[in-house]
Amino acid sequence: MELLDSPSEAAFRVEVRGWLADHVPAEPLPSGDTAEGFAAHLDWERTLFDARYAVVSWPEAYGGREATLWEWLIFEEEYYRAGAPQRVTQNGIFLLAPTIFEYGTQEQQDRFLPRMASADDLWCQGWSEPNAGSDLAAITSKAVRDEAAGGWRLTGQKTWTTRGAFCTHLFGLFRPAPDQQRHRGLTSFMGPLAAGGTPGRGFTRLDGDEGFAEVFFEDAFVSDEWVLGEVDAGWSVAMSTTSSERGLTLRSPGRFMATAERLVARAREHEDLDPVLADRVTTAWMAAEAYQLYTLADVTDVTEGRPPGARSSLNKLWWSELDVELHRVGLELAGAEAELDEGSPGAVDDGRWMKGWQFALSGPIYAGTNEIQRNIVAERVLGLPRK
Repeated sequence: MELLDSPSEAAFRVEVRGWLADHVPAEPLPSGDTAEGFAAHLDWERTLFDARYAVVSWPEAYGGREATLWEWLIFEEEYYRAGAPQRVTQNGIFLLAPTIFEYGTQEQQDRFLPRMASADDLWCQGWSEPNAGSDLAAITSKAVRDEAAGGWRLTGQKTWTTRGAFCTHLFGLFRPAPDQQRHRGLTSFMGPLAAGGTPGRGFTRLDGDEGFAEVFFEDAFVSDEWVLGEVDAGWSVAMSTTSSERGLTLRSPGRFMATAERLVARAREHEDLDPVLADRVTTAWMAAEAYQLYTLADVTDVTEGRPPGARSSLNKLWWSELDVELHRVGLELAGAEAELDEGSPGAVDDGRWMKGWQFALSGPIYAGTNEIQRNIVAERVLGLPRK
């Protein structure tokens, strides 16, 4: 595993760092999980796209630079180091797109990927349901075949749909064969919300953002070209997406390395730092560096033809618990002022540590709860018996 940038990678890093220095907004944008902030972030996404930085690893035909995985990691590291805005297009470009590359037809790739990269189509994920949260195989939303129209009628309710109130399209799982249970009889569908998916009741997250919405389908029609993968093979398609969600594409190490550096900078402001707290700062920083090294090893495997498979659950366990600890220590460093929200007089870093901690608490839940991930690691990585 090569830890140093090659000459071409070093040049790419310099280029990216310079562009970000010139273009990252001087003032932080409003949260992308609010209506106002989402609109502002879309302007930023289109700025990235115009410079071909929105999807650096994609083919040039789809708006990318055909960057290597190593260059993508460099871009992510520089992106977070520069304090650039959150990616409100992430469910499309980081979760759905890798699955389209793997399972989509050429026509689907040509149709969906360019508009996804340019933020013309905005995707949300329709997996969780009121009675099927962590247990994805328990979904009941139906897909009924409409032969005359050449497509499907979708009916059901999706919940915990991040930015569902702001997006234009949804991808999710439905059951064309309701008599089949659990992992069988599932199909992966994509579709425009305008086709009949109705954003319903929005509900506020712990941090006050409008980050979630329920989406209702009532006989919503989608044609055959919106089916991703084979009919009744949706579980395999979904597992490809979860591998991206739990692996490095959704949460690159640059995100946590930047937070760790902020944490160390805060610690250095304390002249008399408690030794126990100083040790926790050091341990958290080391954990972020360890995640970076683990990712480098992971990318080495991928580039040499060894996909992570179930090991992506190890990845998810590490980054989700790391994120909580980094922000928990940050709150302790900030003291009582850490409880002040953004915009409050005296708020530390304008409330970023508190807001970051509140979001980090969701990490052990989304992308599959950590309890489930530990079962996967035990059974499929370590080979332990189920009982």
